[in-house]
Amino acid sequence: MTLAILTKEDLQEFKTELLADIMKIVKADDNTTLKKWLKSKEVVKLLNISSGTLQTLRSNGILTFSKVGGTYYYANEDIEKLMNSTKKAANLNLFR
Repeated sequence: MTLAILTKEDLQEFKTELLADIMKIVKADDNTTLKKWLKSKEVVKLLNISSGTLQTLRSNGILTFSKVGGTYYYANEDIEKLMNSTKKAANLNLFR
């Protein structure tokens, strides 16, 4: 059996390579999971709301949608706008 000796430099190089590989994986996952259109179940899970609340957002015109057959689709961009507008409104309430 051969004995290998590792130095601090070897470990530092391994750490750097490992972190670079992890960052590549994370970036690849971010690009593939970002969808342009989301179904109702995905929106409910993403926003942590009930399906009834989602229906209320649709009915009140707060969240726009497209319906194909019996399935509702929501633009990811519209969900981000909704979240940003909610965040701004919450920030304004803090200073009152």
